[in-house]
Amino acid sequence: MKRQGTLVRWEKDRGFGFIRCAEISADVFVHLRDFADRGSTPQVGMKLTFEEIHVGGKGPRAVAVQAVGAARQAEAPQQRRQRRIAAAPRQRPVRASGSRGGGGNRGGGSGGRDASFPQAMVLLLAVYAALLGYGVWTARLPAIALGVLLLLSLLTFFAYGFDKNAAEAGRWRTPENTLHMLSLVGGWPGAWAAQRLFRHKVRKASFMAAYWATVLAHMAAVGAWVGKLLPADLLAFAS
Repeated sequence: MKRQGTLVRWEKDRGFGFIRCAEISADVFVHLRDFADRGSTPQVGMKLTFEEIHVGGKGPRAVAVQAVGAARQAEAPQQRRQRRIAAAPRQRPVRASGSRGGGGNRGGGSGGRDASFPQAMVLLLAVYAALLGYGVWTARLPAIALGVLLLLSLLTFFAYGFDKNAAEAGRWRTPENTLHMLSLVGGWPGAWAAQRLFRHKVRKASFMAAYWATVLAHMAAVGAWVGKLLPADLLAFAS
């Protein structure tokens, strides 16, 4: 067990002494060869750390003795190198923020990319809203379609929330195909909001690629319908 004490006696000619430790009733014997740093010169009053052992029924003895504060200096070069390597990743963001020409306007790597996503989505939603509004105005879409799409977004939002909770609790998960189908039929805005709020699925590249494919497919279908690229009797057939 690692202990700490003070060297209270040292016989220089004989190469041994005694350490006094508040946790041990008797003074602890220490020999010069038990010092980790053989080049050190023990002096009375030194603060030392040591391992306590008992040999042959005698009193306590100290081994692996080091001066307090010398432990870090006594590390092997390989250990110090490993500590520097482990600390390196934590230092990189600091260096990146001060890169030349970086300025505060660019921001750091992924942070700048994340900030651009809400702006792109706001633009996409504005285009989508204009498309739906034009469809209602031209009577290509019934007004009730707006309410249905809103309900689909809410349903998709809660489906993501349920799946996130199920993933954390180890319960039955919502199939990914179900989430994609909800996005495809018009729930993609709710899906995007849930992804950002719950941080769910956003790191799975294959899932996000399929999600954006459903967004584009839905937008293309609505655009084709509103732009009269699809026959008007298709809605009556579908209903």
